[in-house]
Amino acid sequence: MPAIYWAFFFAILFGQVCNGFYLPGSYMHTYSSGESIYAKVNSLTSIETELPFSYYSLPYCKPIGGVKKSAENLGELLMGDQIDNSPYRFRMNVNETVFLCITNLLSEHEVKLLKQRTRDLYQVNMILDNLPVMRYAKQNGVTIQWTGFPVGYTPGNSNDDYIINHLKFTVLVHEYKGSGVEIIGTGEEGMGVISEADDKKASGYEIVGFEVVPCSVKYDPEVMTKLHMYDNITSVKCPSELDKSQIIREQERISFTYEVEFVKSKTRWPSRWDAYLKMEGARVHWFSILNSLMVIFFLAGIVFVIFLRTVRRDLTRYEELDKEAQAQMTEELSGWKLVVGDVFREPDNPKLLCVMVGDGVQITGMAVVTIVFAAFGFMSPASRGMLLTGMIFLYLFLGIAAGYVAVRLWRTIKGTSEGWGSVSWSAACFFPGIVFVVLTVLNFILWGSKSTGAIPISLYFVLLALWFCISVPLTLLGGFFGTRAEAIQYPVRTNQIPREIPARKYPSWLLVLGAGTLPFGTLFIELFFILSSIWLGRFYYVFGFLLIVLLLLVVVCAEVSVVLTYMHLCVEDWRWWWKAFYASGSVALYVFLYSINYLVFDLQSLSGPVSAILYLGYSLIMAVAIMLATGTIGFLMSFYFVHYLFSSVKID
Repeated sequence: MPAIYWAFFFAILFGQVCNGFYLPGSYMHTYSSGESIYAKVNSLTSIETELPFSYYSLPYCKPIGGVKKSAENLGELLMGDQIDNSPYRFRMNVNETVFLCITNLLSEHEVKLLKQRTRDLYQVNMILDNLPVMRYAKQNGVTIQWTGFPVGYTPGNSNDDYIINHLKFTVLVHEYKGSGVEIIGTGEEGMGVISEADDKKASGYEIVGFEVVPCSVKYDPEVMTKLHMYDNITSVKCPSELDKSQIIREQERISFTYEVEFVKSKTRWPSRWDAYLKMEGARVHWFSILNSLMVIFFLAGIVFVIFLRTVRRDLTRYEELDKEAQAQMTEELSGWKLVVGDVFREPDNPKLLCVMVGDGVQITGMAVVTIVFAAFGFMSPASRGMLLTGMIFLYLFLGIAAGYVAVRLWRTIKGTSEGWGSVSWSAACFFPGIVFVVLTVLNFILWGSKSTGAIPISLYFVLLALWFCISVPLTLLGGFFGTRAEAIQYPVRTNQIPREIPARKYPSWLLVLGAGTLPFGTLFIELFFILSSIWLGRFYYVFGFLLIVLLLLVVVCAEVSVVLTYMHLCVEDWRWWWKAFYASGSVALYVFLYSINYLVFDLQSLSGPVSAILYLGYSLIMAVAIMLATGTIGFLMSFYFVHYLFSSVKID
């Protein structure tokens, strides 16, 4: 027990350290006074539909040189990001109010699209020096922080819609003077170092904040048509009267303007993301998770200690008897000792079991490595899409572990390497095949909606090339290594005739499904925050917590599966293989049910069947991945336990 207390102490300590630490994430760029800086625009997003659309799908002003897409990584493309250049130009430390453009007369189609995007609460996501624009809104006296600004708004006392056409930007800058300190960046601009030799070049102003106040202003079209892009105009005050705001209707011409104010800030460049990473209700987050961790950790620890004492007592009593007494005791006793000749009998569908365990090892390895790197700050939010990109490549290269584990387990069950190629191929295609089928169905839905969230055909070929050129060969290589590894030898022989399993009052699968509630209890609070970050557009960056929850989940899954296996063996049920897998893997059922609960009660704003199908499709992929990972943890621990238990019994 002291070891458990120490482990829990270090877990709390680690959570304190990891909660606030991250690498800045992008190469620091300093600007001189008057230097031009252009903002970029990302896809329009909405928490109501979860369907991203291109910024230029609406009649917004376009840059003089035309629209140019920024280079995007694999993760950004899969998340539906589409980052383009924009005409919004800022000149460092120059406060000005600028005319941008005036549209042509709005057509019926453009009006319909603007109204639909406005009523679906679509947000414009703008980026300056790799920082998303932030706005503050007051609701019920509480200031709420948002990223992005709305396309438009619909007043409560009106059926008309109004477009946001004037933006008041505040750019927070920090004056930087080269100090000889080396700064290493890991962001989208690549690795870089600012050293002492770059002092003069690096001196200047760095952008540490980007805020906006959106307005709707009605301009006189005759006056605005005489202006050119970037002409200075008089400062504009946001009107509170609707008749002075720009309505969305046919034959209207909309003028777009903006003003910018540069404000000096004491915030330094490495800390500029702190404003985005503040989580609402942090104290509730802390105490809820720590309470959950304590209850489940000590409950699992107590169950495990009692269980060890029970098994050890049985073994001690059994081994202290002489041979005659053992024979007599075997006749009188029931329980796990009676299934000694059947406990390692081949399970049903052994190939499927090997494949699922192999894929579970691959997913677990990917999750552990990703979360460890993220907890130590190597997955900065400034590096958009890097978390997903890293997970994909980790999964691809861990195919070698999946092939090795699947084939070695196959050899152990069958006693021969025959058929290892088929097992390796199945391990390489099982989980990716499920994901591919679900994503293809969802992609057809996104294509039909003309959303930027749809995966381009070119990216499909890239993903297939990565799958068949990296993952499949590595899985086959891992399978080959599995044939060369020494097979695990069973400690007891298996009888030719299977032992009859006594009838039970209730089905054993009921107990297996119920066992998933304990692992679910360790992660459901963290699951809420993760779902909120994915579907409500919030930043998730408490990977220190997530790492603790993951470690605790591994421990609880192992203990629950071992306890259930022991209970089945005690009632002379030697078919423990699949039950050990699903005892911990059944947590996925509760995760999926919780996802449905979250959809019904927390995503009430989500509108339309398309959005619901997308949500459920992604939730299904998540649940399958969790089932394979947790089931594998439980199965491997149970296999080790059964092997250890029966190797400790003296059999003549």
